Amino acid sequence: MEVRAKKSLGQHFLTDQRIARSIVEALPVEPDGSVKHVLEVGPGTGVLTRYLLEREDVDLRLIEIDGESVEYLLTHFPGMQGRLLQGDFLKLKMEKIFPERFSVIGNFPYNISSQIFFRILDYRESIPEVVCMIQKEVAMRIAEKPGSKTYGILSVLLQAWYDIEYLFTVGPGCFAPPPKVQSAVIRLKRNSRESLGCDEQLFKTLVKTSFGQRRKTLRNSLKPFILACGDSSLAVNPVFDLRPERLSVEDFVSLTLLLSERK
Repeated sequence: MEVRAKKSLGQHFLTDQRIARSIVEALPVEPDGSVKHVLEVGPGTGVLTRYLLEREDVDLRLIEIDGESVEYLLTHFPGMQGRLLQGDFLKLKMEKIFPERFSVIGNFPYNISSQIFFRILDYRESIPEVVCMIQKEVAMRIAEKPGSKTYGILSVLLQAWYDIEYLFTVGPGCFAPPPKVQSAVIRLKRNSRESLGCDEQLFKTLVKTSFGQRRKTLRNSLKPFILACGDSSLAVNPVFDLRPERLSVEDFVSLTLLLSERK
């Protein structure tokens, strides 16, 4: 049977076997040689799956929303029954698949890649690493350092909890059908941070609000938060002269503490 790429699901199937193998090889072997629990998101026609199944150190589970792909995988990969779940990763209760820590790998649909990363953040204590292919523009934004025009919400929120490596670029010709953009493979590895040391919800709100008006200084974009503190001296703090792309994760933590302490 043939699986049709569906525009509604943002499907572009990777066809380059060399690239597929490189993505799977980017998933590190455990230092002690133990088995690694791995969840593949959106396996499609199994271009990564075949190489993941070759690895004796991988205990693989898969989640796929497309019924055609599920039927294809069950037909072409013996032993998939029980490993393959048909469903939506964004709604998945992942602790039901792996009660302990697990890695995530996949060619993420470009139209929901940001939502996938937000979901990964929800499970950051269970997900020590991620290897994925996404739109190049998004990959660069996630891996970017402060000071760049591409540095943004996902940069800060993901870098708060993960070290991020931009591995390599993948051209449109490696897919069927070819996307209109370039793609890239990145690797996220959980850092040593156990806590932000501030109100995490306020931290996320300040990051999203700041970048929601990124052309404005923080004094303007965060004006409601400054006024809510009821401290007129706060507005003269030089941090509020900056635009959000100038602030590192640690700077946003300090900003969160500054605004929460004055309440």
